[in-house]
Amino acid sequence: MSQGHIPPGAGLTSPAQTPLGDPPLSPAQRSKIRRLSAYKDPDPGEEAGELNIIPYLDIIINVLVFVLASVSVTFLTQLDTQPPSIGGKGVKENIKSDALNLAIVIVDDGVSFKTSFGQIAPGCSGLGKGITVPTRGNKFEYDYPEIKRCAREMKTAGGGKFEEETQVTVTASRNIEYRYLVGVLDALRVDEQGELFPEFHLGVTK
Repeated sequence: MSQGHIPPGAGLTSPAQTPLGDPPLSPAQRSKIRRLSAYKDPDPGEEAGELNIIPYLDIIINVLVFVLASVSVTFLTQLDTQPPSIGGKGVKENIKSDALNLAIVIVDDGVSFKTSFGQIAPGCSGLGKGITVPTRGNKFEYDYPEIKRCAREMKTAGGGKFEEETQVTVTASRNIEYRYLVGVLDALRVDEQGELFPEFHLGVTK
């Protein structure tokens, strides 16, 4: 071979070596790499899925429905009253002697109206003895519309000279339940025409 002549293939990388000089991968290594790099479905225990909160929402909704169904709503109406003083004479303000001075007595069989001029007769028709507004038949079945009507007549009696009066003294028998007392007070307070006797003074039975 003469000088300066380069045999074919001289200075080229051998097919058995990589450009960097590292030995090539064996078939077993390439097979292992392909096997490790291949996608594989995760095991059931390895899945990181979204948290299912629907069962918890169902429980909360059921609890809320139960609470709302078991809660009772009560509407209260406040009636301002004056407590009686020692001796049962009440705390009624001083009113002129010619004033109405309406007093109500609640008993088992009805409601009696009394004024400074005397006791009001049954049916609210002038002065006389008896229960002014009897019950509707049974004990404690008070006629609240009739109580309103009679209170309005007391308000307009004497040509309307008692229109400015707003006080009434209410006395109830010891066996009268609180709900009946409140019902009578509410009937005396106002009617469809306006204010009646909204200032209550509670009396004490002797």
